[in-house]
Amino acid sequence: MMGRRGALIILEGVDRAGKTTQCKKLVQALQKNGRPAEMMRFPDRTTMIGQMISSYLEKKTNLEDHTVHLLFSANRWELAPLIKKKLQQGVTLVVDRYAFSGVAFTSAKPGFCLEWCRNPDVGLPKPDLVLFLQLSPAEAAKRGQFGVERYETSDFQQTVQHRFNQLMKDPSLNWQVMDATKGMEDLHQEILRQSEAAIAEAESQPIKELWKEGSAVPC
Repeated sequence: MMGRRGALIILEGVDRAGKTTQCKKLVQALQKNGRPAEMMRFPDRTTMIGQMISSYLEKKTNLEDHTVHLLFSANRWELAPLIKKKLQQGVTLVVDRYAFSGVAFTSAKPGFCLEWCRNPDVGLPKPDLVLFLQLSPAEAAKRGQFGVERYETSDFQQTVQHRFNQLMKDPSLNWQVMDATKGMEDLHQEILRQSEAAIAEAESQPIKELWKEGSAVPC
């Protein structure tokens, strides 16, 4: 078992798609199966940068849009060394949102293109699997607490969904679309199957860099 690394598994999707719940269930299932696994989430609101982001998302403060985007990226970069360390120790990390959310949400705003939004995250640890929980913004709006945070409006979430669809065209990444309207347990079992396959594949592979191998995306 020496030298086998953990996998970096990301769950993405519009707000209220059930990502946090499925992350927790996946970590528990992997641990039950004897695999070292831990959960992370972005933004990580426990850091100084994360606290600034949290205040912004909760509509307590206002920040210029370019500044906000770079803060989200900085929040990921400050934890990049820990991510690499955990993976090298053989721990599989299940992450609730990653760079893809940062790119999709900022590029959904007027005046921003995917390429500019992507650049600050080039070189982050590359995921072995990105699970996109597909849920229409209309369905998401029916779920509890929708609208509490800044970006939770149906029109904005629809644009975010479109941006995610553009990002999923990148052939250098292992995107898998999951139907988030399924029952919680059925969805969990599908996510678990995909994750087990990704972990097995990752064990003998080096940690790569995000978007280093991918082609440019259009604005």
